[in-house]
Amino acid sequence: VVAGAMSGLISTAPMTAVMRALWQKLPERERYPAPPREIIDRTTGGGQTATLLAHFGYGALCGAVFGAVAPRHPLAAVGSGMLFGLGVWSGSYAGWLPAVGLRHSPRYDPVARSGLMIGAHLLWGAVAGLILGQRPGPTPRAPASTRDPARA
Repeated sequence: VVAGAMSGLISTAPMTAVMRALWQKLPERERYPAPPREIIDRTTGGGQTATLLAHFGYGALCGAVFGAVAPRHPLAAVGSGMLFGLGVWSGSYAGWLPAVGLRHSPRYDPVARSGLMIGAHLLWGAVAGLILGQRPGPTPRAPASTRDPARA
């Protein structure tokens, strides 16, 4: 879980950088605050520092959950991470955030903005998976029939 939280925290950095870079490429009329900023502005009055702290904190929290289930094989972990990142996007933006009134459904967002956010979450998951896929696997134990009963 700790490794997962760290992977989520670390993965939020490239995710945030890509979000900022792609946000600059949106048409002018679509360059209103990104969802993390919208949510923080609505709940706390906002600010860049509060937004970054909340975004990295949520990334660490989601990473902790992913870390508990992530495979240890690198390729499987990257693929699973991307699926998990997509699940974070859909579960948050199309799920609990609209359900509790913190944000509108993504169906009201322009396609390019939704694509930006989906791509950023896929990247988050790929990086988290890459990190977690490097963990060593569990040490295999000898079958019970071959173990020395005095050492069991």
